[in-house]
Amino acid sequence: MQIYDLIIIGGGPAGYLAAERATHGGLSTLLFEMKSLGGVCLNEGCIPSKALLHSAKVFEYATHGDKFGVHVENATLNHAEVVKRRGKVVRTLVAGVGAKMKGAGVTVVKQRASITGRTADGFQVSADGTDYIGKRLLIASGSSPVVPPIPGLKDALEAGFALTNREVLELPEVPKEFVIIGGGVIGLEMAAYYNTAGAHVTVVEMLDHIAGPTDREISDLLLKEYQKKGVTFLLGTKVTALGTDKVLCEADGKPLELPADKVLLSIGRRANTQDLGLETIGVEVTRQGIPTDAQGRTNVENVYAAGDVNGIYMLAHTAYRESEVAINTMLGKRDNMRYCANPAVIYTKPEVASVGMTEEEANAQQIPYEVKKLSMRYAGRFVAETEGEDGLCKVLVHSVHRNVIGVHMIGSYASEIIWGAAAMIEQELRVEDAKQIIFPHPTVSEIIREVIWEFED
Repeated sequence: MQIYDLIIIGGGPAGYLAAERATHGGLSTLLFEMKSLGGVCLNEGCIPSKALLHSAKVFEYATHGDKFGVHVENATLNHAEVVKRRGKVVRTLVAGVGAKMKGAGVTVVKQRASITGRTADGFQVSADGTDYIGKRLLIASGSSPVVPPIPGLKDALEAGFALTNREVLELPEVPKEFVIIGGGVIGLEMAAYYNTAGAHVTVVEMLDHIAGPTDREISDLLLKEYQKKGVTFLLGTKVTALGTDKVLCEADGKPLELPADKVLLSIGRRANTQDLGLETIGVEVTRQGIPTDAQGRTNVENVYAAGDVNGIYMLAHTAYRESEVAINTMLGKRDNMRYCANPAVIYTKPEVASVGMTEEEANAQQIPYEVKKLSMRYAGRFVAETEGEDGLCKVLVHSVHRNVIGVHMIGSYASEIIWGAAAMIEQELRVEDAKQIIFPHPTVSEIIREVIWEFED
């Protein structure tokens, strides 16, 4: 059996980037992926959903172009063509990842892999009757949708009445009545697309707010924008059962029945830790996933984990960085994972982007802070390129140390500029430091500068 310096299980963002970094660092690397390279993000999440959302935005631009002096008559959104383009985008990028693996010299095996034990040379991994040996292991097996024990849900999923993030991207036609269970990122992004495409969308959320841990002021603004566009929200509402054409709910102890043509299940994800053979080598597994330290190491020497499987932040860009830290550690380079400046984005219209602490988190941790905020209309480009739109940028600064600890935005272009705020937090820039940064003009990113200048040094 050939012995590899590193075996990676999972070809999503954490796995394929780790493979590339490892081979560039001189490690012979074997990557297992039983489906398509790119994982959930590229095949069933981040990328295909953005393709749908961009089509929705183009349609909205066309239908409201008169605000900018551009008149388009009888604009239509052809859902079948949108889905077809989504497939083309995914195939192009999956092929690109494959080319990268080949160019880097990574050996890719498209089989389900399972750890079968240890040998004198390392860890044994089996796939389709063939055994492989790796001196090190990186577990990057990703995550799957949470499927709660709601009566009728299992049958609804099997019948195609209920959908997960995978099937919702491939619907052949737009449902008239579309019920979304869960008001998190996936639910909100699909609500944005299908509402624009012509569905009547109802979002059922158990909490009293949408968008999970997003800054409450920002999530409340997003809620109002959705409601203006006709999306119905049932907050503080629990789904009790699914029928063949309806969703049964309960709010304040009162039953509620929602008619539905399709239902999207989007209440969260769980780490894929089963059927990997982790128990054969003693890797610790909890309900959240595989615990890791700041270098991505598990409780077993030379076994690492990165990406959704560790259950920390289930975001592709976080997985990228976690895999880099793990590989750097394997190569003897000092590095560690920090989560204080981990950006998050909801790609709706308007976009939501945030990084660092929210006011709710700062208050819960008794961290003294000051907050300043301005309308996005303080940025000249935002005014020039939008019509009738507004937004908000708010910045949190530590009251004592005067460093930036949180930035939260809602408005066009937010996703493309939040990285600058992440850099400020990562580098612990003080207000006086941030004020010295030159922002290009005219850009929407200048809104961060405008808010920073609201603080005293």
